[in-house]
Amino acid sequence: MNATSNRLRVGKYELGKTLGEGTFAKVKIAKNVETGENVAIKVLDKDKILKHKMVEQIKREISTMKLVKHPYIVQLLEVMASKTRIYIVLEYVNGGELFDKIVHQTRLKEDEARKYFQQLIDAVDYCHSRNVYHRDLKPENLLVDANGNLKISDFGLSALPQQCRADGLLHTTCGTPNYVAPEVINDKGYHGATADLWSCGVILYVLMAGYLPFDESNLMTLYRKIHKAEFTCPSWFSPGARRLIMKILNPNPKTRITAAQMYKNEWFRKGYTPPKFDEEVRINLDDVDAVFSESTEYMVTEERDSKPAPMNAFELISLSRGLNLSGLFETRGQQARPEKETRFTSTKPAKQIISTIEEAAKPLGFNVQKRDYKMKLQGDKHGRKGHLSVATEVFEVAPSLFMVELRKKGGDTLEYHNFYRSLFKGLEDIVWRSEADGKTSPLETRSGKSSPVK
Repeated sequence: MNATSNRLRVGKYELGKTLGEGTFAKVKIAKNVETGENVAIKVLDKDKILKHKMVEQIKREISTMKLVKHPYIVQLLEVMASKTRIYIVLEYVNGGELFDKIVHQTRLKEDEARKYFQQLIDAVDYCHSRNVYHRDLKPENLLVDANGNLKISDFGLSALPQQCRADGLLHTTCGTPNYVAPEVINDKGYHGATADLWSCGVILYVLMAGYLPFDESNLMTLYRKIHKAEFTCPSWFSPGARRLIMKILNPNPKTRITAAQMYKNEWFRKGYTPPKFDEEVRINLDDVDAVFSESTEYMVTEERDSKPAPMNAFELISLSRGLNLSGLFETRGQQARPEKETRFTSTKPAKQIISTIEEAAKPLGFNVQKRDYKMKLQGDKHGRKGHLSVATEVFEVAPSLFMVELRKKGGDTLEYHNFYRSLFKGLEDIVWRSEADGKTSPLETRSGKSSPVK
């Protein structure tokens, strides 16, 4: 970029671009300057956590991830804190979400879906053996590494045994409605293991069908169908897959198939290879409480680097799948359907890019807040999920070549699709066009939480 950018360094990590953000945290890619290794760092604001009484939930998430050391689960590497923030350092998984595969391929072939399902059950069964229940299993929380293996992420809603009441059951209704087991909705208590397995069954169905078994815009109608397990399997499901899904999506948790029974299932066992790893790992939870106190043991300093900060190689690679950069600049053109993030390249000056986006957004009813080469576009209309909010940032990839990223921060994804299509019409003068064919430089999109799966 042409402007001075304050790059933050936390301990031995240099923080890069934002990979995702929620209400209370941002996830950033970072580089360990000692080893050159890429990591993902979840950054939490202490004041927000205290204000919203989320200390125990964050402690539980950290403790949970320390308890589950498995090849198919995103690994927590360390936890650090400054006076104002908590930094959770995680394994960086660069293959994207499993959700991406469903969006781009419509659905997976049965053998590929089975492989991911086998890995999912391996990881979930391991969690249950450690008395950890995820409670929010869905394709958006399943990542794929460079070797094509599954990695479960986001244990923010996970439960540990101490959360069970005297009846030995969990009672908190949580998770994503389309993936939630009927007993969770009943609010009479549920076993975390059987509820997680129901979600796994929904995931298997989605992988093979490309759409949800239970999908209604009206929540009460959706819950009624879940309670009755009212769904049908597509014609291309094999008899073995159909039978297994029927056993998992059994509305009666007492007769629902267990993980132990699943391992004996003929369809499940096809091509199955159990993972090899050290199950006896020593767990140290000393830092969990320390990062919330004034303890200096896990305290790190935050330093700002005031040098110009163009997008460097490790950040650029992080936007692609593995080390192949073709996905960044060689996909679907203007017709691509933006899901959660959209990127395009431009050879126009950065200031012109920013002003053009501003001019295109205002007539669409968006307020614009600018800071250097970052923008926040806030819709003035209250949509289905509140006001649509879009973050925009310009990065310098090379001299006279910029990458522009638009990312939905809040609001409905469908409304973002419509907004983006309208916005793009006003950006055609700044989007890079190839001299060879005169076509618009393609966009790279990152799938989010919308169609074909919600």
